[in-house]
Amino acid sequence: MENQERLVKKVFMENIIIDINAARKIALASQGLLLDPTAVAQKSDVAAAIRRIHALQIDTINVVARAPYHILWSRLGAFSPAWLDEHHAEGHLFEYWAHAACFLPIEDYPVYRRMMLDDRVGWDNIKQWAGENEQILTNVLDYIRLNGPVKSSDFKSDHEGGGWWNWKSEKVALEYLFTRGDLMVSKREKFQRVYDLRERVLPNWHDEDVPSYEEAIKSQVLKAIQALGIAREDWVAKYFYLPQKKVAELLPMLAEDQEIFPVEVDGPNQKQAYLHKNTLPTLAQALNGSLIANKTTLLSPFDPLISDRSRTKALFDFDYTIECYLPAAKRKYGYFVLPILHNGQLIGRLDAKAWRKEKLLEIIKLYLEPNAEPSDELIAALSSTLQNFAHWQGLDNVKIAWSEPDYLKEGLS
Repeated sequence: MENQERLVKKVFMENIIIDINAARKIALASQGLLLDPTAVAQKSDVAAAIRRIHALQIDTINVVARAPYHILWSRLGAFSPAWLDEHHAEGHLFEYWAHAACFLPIEDYPVYRRMMLDDRVGWDNIKQWAGENEQILTNVLDYIRLNGPVKSSDFKSDHEGGGWWNWKSEKVALEYLFTRGDLMVSKREKFQRVYDLRERVLPNWHDEDVPSYEEAIKSQVLKAIQALGIAREDWVAKYFYLPQKKVAELLPMLAEDQEIFPVEVDGPNQKQAYLHKNTLPTLAQALNGSLIANKTTLLSPFDPLISDRSRTKALFDFDYTIECYLPAAKRKYGYFVLPILHNGQLIGRLDAKAWRKEKLLEIIKLYLEPNAEPSDELIAALSSTLQNFAHWQGLDNVKIAWSEPDYLKEGLS
């Protein structure tokens, strides 16, 4: 406690400047990506990892492991994907919109319920549709109340496909009622949402327990800063898609209350950043040089470490774009490119595909960054990581079709 008090005084009185490598390690430590796990993953580690990052993004692309499972693997190593599904079905997690569709710790539900009640989430066009189709909403709610939980596929239609405007009416209704909070996703079956009434999923919930909007935003700002480890104002806002103006107003007040502490990150674009009070011990380790990065892993495109591409560039000097949404002719690196994290640096990327019937992980193209040295240590660590990533997905072999530099694929084979 005495050491932390001294550090608090030091932060306030000396205008601490953190070099970029220390800032990276603080971010990685806060995200659970600094060190390899020291023990085999347990089910409880899944919930702990989600609480650390606060929002586990959901995406349906399954070229390799789907985003939420991949994000957890990057932190935990081999674990049973069923554990995530079980935590969800057991009520330890819920689904809602954060910066995107996410699994969220159930203790954060009051904050998101505030946003539902204030009608702060959703799209104007789907809200307009709901206003014009109240009878469909009523019918869907009545059907679920009478028949129990449903999937979208339980409702038949001839015109589902494309954007929401081309969905069947019941699917649009389910999406709107979920966003409004009348329905919750009680679990997933083969990754399909199963919807049920909120009062059946959370029978003991009362809206009297909802915080004020000010309290909810303050809570989100503090969670974002703690999850990021070190955070500039714009990074905080983007973590949960919070209003930039509101974040800017709150940061000085939170600093005055010593909930967060201002620091500066040394670099070509040196700017003020903030650390959460609970991150001060990590800051102390960074300042005395005892914060060591030893993890090699592959990151999902939706990993919170890199989900804000401008933050990824500023913090890791790594230009990254997910290219699967681009026409093939405009792709530079490939369809589903995974950044490579090695000892605290983003040192490369690879375009990967899991061929499940053939039990093969294909590395279509693998690139190292220009400043990454393909040392024996890096090659050994990356080879082990690729094998572990494949085996965790039930794949027996890894095939590297192309690499830059060219000789890298031979060392990894």
